[in-house]
Amino acid sequence: MNKKILILCTGNSCRSQMAEGFLKLFDKNLEVYSAGTKPADKVNPFAIKAMKEIGIDISKGIAENVDKYLSQSFDYVITVCDNAKETCPVFMGSVKHRLHIGFDDPADAVGSEEEIMPVYRRVRDEIKNEFFNFYKDNLSGDK
Repeated sequence: MNKKILILCTGNSCRSQMAEGFLKLFDKNLEVYSAGTKPADKVNPFAIKAMKEIGIDISKGIAENVDKYLSQSFDYVITVCDNAKETCPVFMGSVKHRLHIGFDDPADAVGSEEEIMPVYRRVRDEIKNEFFNFYKDNLSGDK
């Protein structure tokens, strides 16, 4: 049976979108969704660019409100926001496992694109590593 995973953050424009992209890359059979508690208007263009640099297209992603998923069941709900300014909700749906894998918010980076992109690349690579470890430890042998 395929695992169903929801990745939550505040804006659903950077970290959760990147994590969703990586999990879908690691295993096409996973059902992966992402959402935010206060969704942004669109996926962050720097997040799109950082992912495109490594061959993953998240440009068609839509920042969605977590309310859409509250009544659904998931094998995993994973929060990725631990910035002190952000608060992720307690998910009320039927969830087998709740996890928190926190990352800095690259949207907090300021300056020129040359100054901002290294922050997005660092967070992207951290997300890739952490979610690969999550996948390897929890999902890879569990089809």
